[in-house]
Amino acid sequence: MPRNKPTRGSSSTTTAAGEPAAVYCRISQADDDDQTGVDRQERICREIAERRGLVIDPAHVFVDNSRSAWSRKRKRPGWDELLSEARERRFRHIIAYHPDRLMRQPRDLEELLQVSDDHAITLHGEANRRDLSDPDDRFILRIEVAHACRSSDDTSRRLKSAMQDRAKEGKPQGGVRRFGYAPGGMTIVEEEAEIVREVFDRFLKGEGPAPIAKDLAERGIKTAGGKAWNAGTVRALLDSRHVAGIRMHQGVEVGPGTWPAIIDAGIWEEAKARREYRSAIQQEVLSKPRQRYYLLRGLVMCGRCGTMMSGMVKGSGPAYVCNRRGRNDEKKCVRSIRAESLEEFVADAAVALLGKLQVDGKLASSNLAEGTAKELEGDQQQLAELNQMWTAKEISTAEYRKMRKEITDRISKSQRKVVVRPLVLLDGLTGEGARAAWEAAEMTEERRNAVLRFLFSGVVIDEPKKYGRYMDWDRIAIEQNPL
Repeated sequence: MPRNKPTRGSSSTTTAAGEPAAVYCRISQADDDDQTGVDRQERICREIAERRGLVIDPAHVFVDNSRSAWSRKRKRPGWDELLSEARERRFRHIIAYHPDRLMRQPRDLEELLQVSDDHAITLHGEANRRDLSDPDDRFILRIEVAHACRSSDDTSRRLKSAMQDRAKEGKPQGGVRRFGYAPGGMTIVEEEAEIVREVFDRFLKGEGPAPIAKDLAERGIKTAGGKAWNAGTVRALLDSRHVAGIRMHQGVEVGPGTWPAIIDAGIWEEAKARREYRSAIQQEVLSKPRQRYYLLRGLVMCGRCGTMMSGMVKGSGPAYVCNRRGRNDEKKCVRSIRAESLEEFVADAAVALLGKLQVDGKLASSNLAEGTAKELEGDQQQLAELNQMWTAKEISTAEYRKMRKEITDRISKSQRKVVVRPLVLLDGLTGEGARAAWEAAEMTEERRNAVLRFLFSGVVIDEPKKYGRYMDWDRIAIEQNPL
């Protein structure tokens, strides 16, 4: 920018002496060409004011720390307040270290120029002064801001490309430190990892995020940011795919990460299902008066239609009714069964099975075919070897990405066939004391439902062979999950 010059309609440096001025300082989180800190910016701006005899009111120092002027969605409270005060004629001089601290979007400049049209604003910088009512100065500023906007666009494009590359390579996204991991997200912090496992364990046993957070806070355990746990941060941990070694990019799962997982994928999936289930229940509670809890929700299937049967109150009382009851065509089905009798029957079957089980380990066995299991193990070994080859520069990055995508696609396809669910759900429920544990006061209906879904894949209801006041038990077929 050129040195100071007299401009049409502008006051000289001498005549500006004693007039009120405002200071604006900003630094972005992004890597700009110039990241002069806001404290140093303010010092330079005050030196400019002193040289030109301008007076700065302490209330007219506006700061946006870690705020982007390029992002169209990012709010800048300091900038908004600066414009508001300028419209009130509190000052007619604005001092900034450089114009790109004020604005990196043409629309911001036009907003400032509109204010200047009414209040004759003069803009001062480290190397120049711009009279915003002067056509030449306005022209030069428009060029400078357009150049700054283009520079920011280029930086954004490079950052997005780098983030996509990291996602394809299975590397962590970066950013703030995640609880359970050291900075960078590649190394487990074992002391915190134990807390992560505890949170998942307690949640799957029926404890809610709020009481878990309260207990962690009372024990003095802090989040990765050094703050006390609350229900929201516990939910965020339960939702975090990073702890399960799953790489996400822009909300889409892109495959396994290259970092060690703290939580097994089966446990994470079970927690996810629990979260979704509780969310649905909460919506029901908010929208309707409290209703009866149907213990077998998500399990009962109509043997005629193959569709689910939902709990509802009929004339004879609570029942599970085919979901096709509302249809008005040949597919209409009104098959139903009394809820209390069915629930008691399935619960007895579950307790009998639990009494025969002995929990040994944290994971249930998988129903994955032996051949597929070997293929999955081979792909995971191949992926590890591929990472070693790329690290040793034996293959190019392009070759690495292409080969890694082929392997991760196969792994993802195989993992979708895996049924690995956490036996933590059965803790304290197996063996001789199964009946007492099932009927214990602390055993919630939610946990009973989770255990039933763990043990059984479905409860199929066929057409009754006999009718009357007595239940036809032969119409009930319980399908057991492999254990």
